[in-house]
Amino acid sequence: METVKGFIDHIIYRNKDNGYTVLNLLTQEDELTCVGFFKTMDQGEMIEARGEYIQHQLYGKQFKIEQYKILPPSDEISMERYLSSGAVKGVGEALAKRIIKAFGADTYRIIEEEPERLAEVKGISLRKAREIAASLYEKRDARDAMTFLQGYGISNTLALRIYEAYGMGLYGIMKENPYRLAEDIQGIGFRIADEIAEKIGIHTDSDYRIRSGLLYTLQQAGGEGHCYLPADRLLAEAGELLGIQPSLMEPQLQNLAMDKKLVIKYVPVADSIEPSRECRVYASTFYYAELNCARMLHDLNISEELLPAEEEALLQKIDQVEADLGIVLDSLQKRSVLESIRNGVFILSGGPGTGKTTTINAIIRYFLSQGMDISLAAPTGRAAKRMTEATGYESRTIHRLLELSGAAALEGKAARFERNEENPLEADVIIVDEMSMVDIFLFQSLLKAVSVGTRLIMVGDVNQLPSVGPGQVLSDLIKSGAFQTVALEKIFRQAKESDIVLNAHRIHAGEDPVLDNKSRDFFFLERNDTNVIYKHMIQLILEKLPRYVDATPYDIQVLTPMRKGKLGVETLNGILQRYLNPPDDKKRECQSGDTLFREGDKVMQIKNNYQLAWEVVSRYNIPIDQGMGIFNGDIGVIRTIDEYAREVVVEFDEHRRVTYPYSGLDEIELAYAVTIHKSQGSEYPAVIMPLLTGPHMLFNRNLLYTGITRAKACVTILGSRATLSEMVENNRENHRYTGFLDQIRSIQIEN
Repeated sequence: METVKGFIDHIIYRNKDNGYTVLNLLTQEDELTCVGFFKTMDQGEMIEARGEYIQHQLYGKQFKIEQYKILPPSDEISMERYLSSGAVKGVGEALAKRIIKAFGADTYRIIEEEPERLAEVKGISLRKAREIAASLYEKRDARDAMTFLQGYGISNTLALRIYEAYGMGLYGIMKENPYRLAEDIQGIGFRIADEIAEKIGIHTDSDYRIRSGLLYTLQQAGGEGHCYLPADRLLAEAGELLGIQPSLMEPQLQNLAMDKKLVIKYVPVADSIEPSRECRVYASTFYYAELNCARMLHDLNISEELLPAEEEALLQKIDQVEADLGIVLDSLQKRSVLESIRNGVFILSGGPGTGKTTTINAIIRYFLSQGMDISLAAPTGRAAKRMTEATGYESRTIHRLLELSGAAALEGKAARFERNEENPLEADVIIVDEMSMVDIFLFQSLLKAVSVGTRLIMVGDVNQLPSVGPGQVLSDLIKSGAFQTVALEKIFRQAKESDIVLNAHRIHAGEDPVLDNKSRDFFFLERNDTNVIYKHMIQLILEKLPRYVDATPYDIQVLTPMRKGKLGVETLNGILQRYLNPPDDKKRECQSGDTLFREGDKVMQIKNNYQLAWEVVSRYNIPIDQGMGIFNGDIGVIRTIDEYAREVVVEFDEHRRVTYPYSGLDEIELAYAVTIHKSQGSEYPAVIMPLLTGPHMLFNRNLLYTGITRAKACVTILGSRATLSEMVENNRENHRYTGFLDQIRSIQIEN
């Protein structure tokens, strides 16, 4: 790295959110354009900066600052220049000249040690003198804090977040417990905090380190879908992470439980020959989410016992609904409508083609005929859109139904929904589709907003993959037997014309799909060479499938079981980008980590971000709608890349536009290919699935079933017939540690 020293003549651009700054620096030899992330650096200051020279394709030579320190003005000229710049509140050019004239080279000492003497200068009252000194102190404190943090190798961006979070309290935190950074500050995980702690000299067996490592291990388990870990597994995984014997960590488990960061539960082991109990360790938020959901469901689950005459009268009304809709319900569908009327909580389950949509429409028509208010919802924008198209009634995402608070998100606080126990949803009936996608935390938020007496109807296919987030809510609800559930089984005549539907049911039953390629919507191409698979995949997307299913290449989705490997998401996206959105002089690009983004790229949000603001604009670029929150699995297109402002605009479904700073691009990834898990709740005109080889635990029946049922008009599988058969035979799903089922049953026993 090179070092430059100079005077900040002008701040050309600054992003208020992330501190990205473009400035003009005057050195003794030259005038430089510098770029970097810093909010505490102001016009008029002297700095010493380390970094490297880069060549921007539009703006030419720039100096990219990696580290810097602000130097106090060393002579009268630099002092006057600094005070004249406006960096110190209340001081302009004329006043700066008078201050320097009065105190000369002693100016800085006067302001810091005898600020009341500034009142000797014409135009400065005693109050204003104190305000000038306070402004200078504040900047000095921030400057010193940033320099201190940079001394531990912390980047400007993270240093700024730390200073904004703790202020001058950061010194004590860094000295005593730098692991607090992982708990309090977004973007700093355990590993970064651990690196900082090592530089500070914190011992590897520090209590703080062990506690942070245990919490981090549980957090990582939550990312894999678990709500708890058995104690022995938690200690083993945390021990491997920390390089510490599990026995040394046991006291900190108890301390964390006493601090209410963890909940430790001993649960009898079912089907055990000898009486035994499993020790489960939960992060507190996970434990209480499961417990709260179980309690709220119990309160909602009010069943109405009907006399024979009352049931007959209801069946006659259902007959009238059939006549109004021009449909004929089978016995299970009719029973579903009846049970949705009788029960406060009702679950409708069924695979593709079994008439779930027809049944939902009949339920909606019945409740509307009784003058009831109905709200429809689904976990994702795409699923909500499908529900709207299928029913003819507006469906919203659960987040929009619950009215995600933009104010809380903008203030950097935890996401808050305006609809909750104090402000419940104003509906008599709430119907939620694609329940297999709903994780335990979103379910808790939904239940908080449902009043006792409101009917909650949940619809889903329990044979699909569980939610991306923690828990397996739909599966646990059905297994509990506590709530009235109807599983539709009959495949209707129209659905029988689709080999996608028939093969999905064959796979679910453990039978190989029909692969004779006589189908109109289900094709299998045996290809055992990855390069050949790439070639045919590109041909299908660019040439054959768009005409066949009347769609654009953008709408055709490649689904794969895995992220790594030659047929994983990461490799496939690089190849598909090259052919589906090739480089062009008219398309701007930017690099984020190992990923090159280009205008026109198809991308996916890969984490829930409640703080991201979006807006919908008219053809004249006038905002017509706005809101907060973009969520894991949302897919969009990069519309513009602003290299100067270092921002990327992505347009998601429903024309929602989001602006990402370059520093936030780790939240999106290319989406020409996505994992089957991430495709949940979506439906595509055509799906291509490359299946050759991969981890046995991933290549299972459940995953294959979910991938196939994402296609509306056509499925094409490229790969090995043997692999496909092995997936059908492999009925071992990835086990999730959840206690929701036990919580439901415990509350049943108590009541």
